[in-house]
Amino acid sequence: MLDQAEGTVQKLAGRVQDAVGAVTGDTSTQAEGKARQAAGEAQKTYGEVVDQIRETAVTNPLVSVAVLVGLGFVLGAVWTKR
Repeated sequence: MLDQAEGTVQKLAGRVQDAVGAVTGDTSTQAEGKARQAAGEAQKTYGEVVDQIRETAVTNPLVSVAVLVGLGFVLGAVWTKR
């Protein structure tokens, strides 16, 4: 939830920075604003994914354990082949 909120704030700050750059004619500030918007969107999406995983783990704990065991098995197999 916190990542989603921070992402939204970053995205909004990026929009403001982009607009300030457009008004002042500063392309560097505009570019930074666009980059900040993209980073905010990525952080918001990350937060949504984490929340969805957390919700799934709470509602389906056995499936979550099975997925983690399978992931551990795959990582172990890859690790030993090195």
